[in-house]
Amino acid sequence: MTDATDDARPPHPMDAWVPHRGAMSLLDGVVHCGDEGIVARVRVPAQGLFNGADGVHAWVGIEYRAQTVAAWSGARARAGGGSPRIGYLLGSRRYEAAVPAFPAGAELTVHAQCELMADNGLGMFDCRIEQDGRVLASGRLSVFEPPQESGEGPARNGPREEQR
Repeated sequence: MTDATDDARPPHPMDAWVPHRGAMSLLDGVVHCGDEGIVARVRVPAQGLFNGADGVHAWVGIEYRAQTVAAWSGARARAGGGSPRIGYLLGSRRYEAAVPAFPAGAELTVHAQCELMADNGLGMFDCRIEQDGRVLASGRLSVFEPPQESGEGPARNGPREEQR
């Protein structure tokens, strides 16, 4: 007979910061988090969903940056008594990677600086991924975090119906 806990995943250090779980939780920790930005860390895994022969493909840096922004948002939600919520990556602009892949075992720092966070949940972040002070990838992210519904009428700051 198997125990029901055999299928349970152990808590991940980022559970309190991001809504991502299991194999899709890519960050390993937060180095610093402030009002205007955040620095997270990633140890590039030797095996995983996004690994190739040379490590983790550089395009995964877009997700590293998005999860770093999600951690910043999660910290703000926790500060207000809430928990991390699902947000949406709307786009990545000017993503440039200096390497084709992040090598397995590499310690990366992911920096996300809030350039704009509007009341309607739209945001813009300037991000970069570094290893030992060398910028490996950089670019901007556009994000959207839907306003939390209060249960009273339409969602705050949501789209308005056209009045006739």
